[in-house]
Amino acid sequence: MKLRSSTLTVLVGLTAFSSFNIQAQQSPVTISNQLEQKVIEWRRDLHQNPELSNREFRTSKVVAKHLTDLGLEVETGVAFTGVVGVLKGGKPGPVIAMRADMDALPVVEQTDVPFKSTAVSEYRGNEVGVMHACGHDLHMAMLMGAAEKLAAMKDDIAGTIVFIFQPAEEGAPAGEEGGAELMLKEGMFEKYNPEVVFGIHVWSAGTTGHISYREGPLMASSDRFEITVKGRQTHGSRPWGGVDPIVAAGQIIGNTQTIVSRQVDITKAPAVVSFGIVEGGVRNNIIPDEVYLEGTIRNFDMDNRAQIFENLKTTAEMTAKATGAEAHVHIDEGYPVTINNPELTRKMLPTIERVAGKDKVGISDLVTGAEDFSFYALEVPGLFVFLGITPEGQDPIAAPSNHSPFFYADEKALKTGTELYVNWAIDYAKM
Repeated sequence: MKLRSSTLTVLVGLTAFSSFNIQAQQSPVTISNQLEQKVIEWRRDLHQNPELSNREFRTSKVVAKHLTDLGLEVETGVAFTGVVGVLKGGKPGPVIAMRADMDALPVVEQTDVPFKSTAVSEYRGNEVGVMHACGHDLHMAMLMGAAEKLAAMKDDIAGTIVFIFQPAEEGAPAGEEGGAELMLKEGMFEKYNPEVVFGIHVWSAGTTGHISYREGPLMASSDRFEITVKGRQTHGSRPWGGVDPIVAAGQIIGNTQTIVSRQVDITKAPAVVSFGIVEGGVRNNIIPDEVYLEGTIRNFDMDNRAQIFENLKTTAEMTAKATGAEAHVHIDEGYPVTINNPELTRKMLPTIERVAGKDKVGISDLVTGAEDFSFYALEVPGLFVFLGITPEGQDPIAAPSNHSPFFYADEKALKTGTELYVNWAIDYAKM
């Protein structure tokens, strides 16, 4: 979204923005107790029947049937199991996309809720428990509820609303593509051409019904790297008879820590280069042929991200060369930085405050976790917020985190999230 340049256009924009702020003071559109109970029931059903990434077969059928029953145009099989529903309003207006993710995690649930998951599936060749330990069941239920409320208001809706139910946010299985990136690769945005995209993520570190947001970078990029250090085997008593990849690997680990501290402009945004795997050797007195290193890069600036990639490769290769070894670097690009469009965020903030209550809205810290909503927000202006789900009176910081087998969500938050989706769709069309 480009900034307006002329004075006249700026004044018009400010006038429109002032008008929108006046509209934003009106009471938000709410959902009935009956619809809220439906949302809770959908959430419990989805929670009790979780499915792993790219395997959301039952889940997609449940979602598709609901959207079809509402009279929406429904497309299935998007990025394997994804579902897209299109609601065309009775008045002309913009195309708005709203997204919920569908996949669960290979986690054995340890909560004592009556709708606890006992599902099992296969993950990396092993039988595993499956749990909605990240709240994607809540995301789907809220968006299903928003679709029902907005479909009932169809004649008064300005524009078109695209409901995206996305598979594989947690990452596609090895050897497969998936998630937001595949949906875009298949041409979803070219087909529906949304102006903006909205998303909500439930968050155990927040109190129920509280919403946190942030302009610009919100969540980090997440990239995996592999470094294979090749030397030449020799006896441990005669290191000069070969090339020691262990020593080279140790120096690479140390030298790469200067990438963030000395080579990247950290006044732009923080970054982290961390090693998680170091493997090499079979016996105490044998210097091996090679050492394998693996780690992660987290970062909040796309230019810095590219520089870190380049510097990691150079540092590893040159460090190894100085010891007589070789380093082969592979970077598996994961999710980009999740960036909230500043203009869109500012314009929709009054809506967030009306729905949640101004006293329950705050600015989020940077989050070093990653989200593939980031792919959508690089294509069109996006807004992604966190919705608290830890009950009042409990310390959110001490609550089991997302991805924990003890992850618990207060269902009172479902009403807030559903109404936020509804009001985003209505208010954006007024801008």
